[in-house]
Amino acid sequence: MISPDAARNVVGIIGNVISFGLFLSPVPTFWRICKKKDVEEFKADPYLATLLNCMLWVFYGIPVVHPNSILVVTINGIGLVVEAIYLIIFFLYSPNKKRLRMMAVLGVEAVFMVAVILGVLLGAHTHEKRSMIVGILCVFFGSLMYFSPLTIMGKVIKTKSVEYMPFFLSLVSFLNGVCWTAYALIRFDIYVTIPNGLGAFFGAIQLILYGCYYRSTPKKGKVPPKDVEMPPHNAGSAAAAAAGANPGGSNVSVTVER
Repeated sequence: MISPDAARNVVGIIGNVISFGLFLSPVPTFWRICKKKDVEEFKADPYLATLLNCMLWVFYGIPVVHPNSILVVTINGIGLVVEAIYLIIFFLYSPNKKRLRMMAVLGVEAVFMVAVILGVLLGAHTHEKRSMIVGILCVFFGSLMYFSPLTIMGKVIKTKSVEYMPFFLSLVSFLNGVCWTAYALIRFDIYVTIPNGLGAFFGAIQLILYGCYYRSTPKKGKVPPKDVEMPPHNAGSAAAAAAGANPGGSNVSVTVER
């Protein structure tokens, strides 16, 4: 019979794969930016938020904070690199006003992370206390990312159209939340369960809305793509998924737990 740890690892690896796909979901947007050498009306906010989410989940998953969470570290570490690449591209093709704003936000995030790391490592001396402090922060920011789809769901209900809510992205976001929630329940981790449970819940609602309003969606020619945001990941923060998977995930934000 398979052991809980082995099952957890299998689920975590699957979650890593799904979260990685979510992290790559904005690639068409950045391909368009590179071709036009202009960010147009796209905003850096989703990627800045996902970057912070990934940093928190990576810190949560390291052995000195929360042992046995390497799969949370791997996917959020990958997400960190991917988001950094997105932001570099965004920075290169942005006007000075947007560049200055990005630098200001990145500066605030850097100061915040340094404060969290020093405060946790110097002020909390057990894994339980460190996991609690960082876990609460991950739950807070990861849950905020998972609430982001509420706007588009409201638009779907109002317009009775799923034109701007891609089915595949909704499905993968749902699977991401389910996978990381299962990961968290095998060896119960409340900090990974909450944000990813929310992700699975909102993902399910999006799929239900898609089923309800697909037929009433006007059949038009191909519409130019809107800004693709990271579906919240957690713990996977991508996940968020990935972390812990928030594990540790869309706006691409990937709690991947991460």
